[in-house]
Amino acid sequence: MNKALGTFGVAALASGPALAASGEYGFFSLRNTDFVVLLGFLLFIGILVYYKVPGLVGGMLDKRAEQIRSDLNEARALREEAQKVLAEYERKQREVADQADRIVKQAREEASIAAEEAKAALEASVERRLKAADEQIASAEAAAVREVRDQAIQVAIAAAGDAIAKAMTATEANTLIEDSIKTVDAKLH
Repeated sequence: MNKALGTFGVAALASGPALAASGEYGFFSLRNTDFVVLLGFLLFIGILVYYKVPGLVGGMLDKRAEQIRSDLNEARALREEAQKVLAEYERKQREVADQADRIVKQAREEASIAAEEAKAALEASVERRLKAADEQIASAEAAAVREVRDQAIQVAIAAAGDAIAKAMTATEANTLIEDSIKTVDAKLH
């Protein structure tokens, strides 16, 4: 320790400005402020070395460096964990997006199938209604034809009855009535 102070002291004495400031009393005088500052500085360094302050400071620095190293390792581990979590969330996001795409695709396919079924059902319904309308028209036409025929028959019977009534005498009418009775009696028995 004294050897270090001695070497340091020789170096301090050899410095040019300190020697120049010595003035009339010389450098090694207590009246020389530079010398007093040098002695105070050397004493301060000596006290620091005696109480092992450099070792304590070194230990504190080592402890601080170890704490920083530990913090860095923890930060690295947290970063890796965060990257894993991020990758997991990104994977889940892709899965959800894929599932949503599948759901949309399936919904479109189902909507397309439902639209085709609805179109086929509508066409079948229209066809049934047209067929029913055709049947109603045919039925109405047949009813109209029957009604016209029945009217024509009634008119013809009425006309024939009038013509026969005008042309027939009473004896001919009685003969016809008797012949009709006989015909009906023969057909009934």
